[in-house]
Amino acid sequence: MSVALFWVVSPISEVSGGTGLLESVREGNRNLDSFWSISGGRNLICNGRFRRGGKYSRNLSYPNADSRYSCLGESNSGNGRKLSVMSSMVASPTGEMTLTSEQKVYDVVLKQAALVKRQLRSNENLEVKPDIVVPGSLSLLSEAYDRCGEVCAEYAKTFYLGTLLMTPERRRAIWAIYVWCRRTDELVDGPNASHITPEALDRWEARLEDVFRGRPFDMLDAALSDTVSKFPVDIQPFRDMIEGMRMDLWKSRYKNFDELYLYCYYVAGTVGLMSVPVMGIAPESQATTESVYNAALALGIANQLTNILRDVGEDARRGRIYLPQDELAQAGLSDDDIFAGKVTDKWRNFMKKQITRARKFFDDAEKGVTQLSSASRWPVWASLLLYRQILDEIEVNDYNNFTRRAYVNKPKKILALPIAYAKSLVPPSRTSSPFVKA
Repeated sequence: MSVALFWVVSPISEVSGGTGLLESVREGNRNLDSFWSISGGRNLICNGRFRRGGKYSRNLSYPNADSRYSCLGESNSGNGRKLSVMSSMVASPTGEMTLTSEQKVYDVVLKQAALVKRQLRSNENLEVKPDIVVPGSLSLLSEAYDRCGEVCAEYAKTFYLGTLLMTPERRRAIWAIYVWCRRTDELVDGPNASHITPEALDRWEARLEDVFRGRPFDMLDAALSDTVSKFPVDIQPFRDMIEGMRMDLWKSRYKNFDELYLYCYYVAGTVGLMSVPVMGIAPESQATTESVYNAALALGIANQLTNILRDVGEDARRGRIYLPQDELAQAGLSDDDIFAGKVTDKWRNFMKKQITRARKFFDDAEKGVTQLSSASRWPVWASLLLYRQILDEIEVNDYNNFTRRAYVNKPKKILALPIAYAKSLVPPSRTSSPFVKA
């Protein structure tokens, strides 16, 4: 299943290249002498596609969250506050109380939001200062960032164009995060995925720890190491993304939306937590930091759900079903129906509910995009508008996502760009909303 980082707007891009990354992870090397050995090389990215990105947002942050879960059973209280049938605490079969996936992820959100609000760096995890985070001269570090930019420009063209509106420091940092996420994804979704083991992912995580300590392995790591030394980015979302890759090695079914939600957070919702500290929140914004993060994560889950719905047939041919099993059963459907690939009235009704939920996440995300720094809004708006149109195309195809791939054609993409730019010029609202600080 492909991953779409929440700000990537070219969902069908393919990547070609060699296996340099795979070999370094397999061997678990830590040889800094090889740091610049791959300078300028184009074989750093294996052939793979993005994982679907996203997570869903904290219930109380969004007054319109009801219909996102209408198929699951939710309601509002009389004063308009959201009441969820699913508590943050649930009982296990043994009677023990456990946290839901939502609460687990929200704890990470709170930690990252607090880090940003204090504008602190994780100094205990960084053993060097920004100006000496990597060996070599500033020109070599600049080359590392330029290489990240080349990768972004080649495989996420629209987003890359939007990053050019950011300050130089911010756009370079976003490029570095983009490349790390892509490299991580291709470990389990690239052409050499069959060679990846849990131990290989353990070595990739150890390598990540080195990056955050200022000990990069190669030039692309160097760009990320410099980035996390300059911005209040926490390591946990990066670890969580690797955890999602581990999950992909053994899990191909999801009992309910709670399980699917955690997977969505792991594989791509984490990108929101990585990126917001770099993109920045508008100085004039009256929103709470937590609400902005929740909106970014809502966009991630919307994109993730959209890709899941688009790729049902493709995933089924790989033996994977990224749809809540309990909701399929409620609709009178089973795995056999998915593998048969026949569009029926039951399937249409099921898809309508899934699309409704995805659209509500897009609605929630829109409220937060406006709160971002003005220079960062355009690529995010472009992602939102283009991905949302994929849902329209699924409907145009009469919900046949078994044999027909829904996509946004080039004229519609071109039309969306000026619309996204116009929306990016709208400043944060100062009117009362759940985003405004009390």
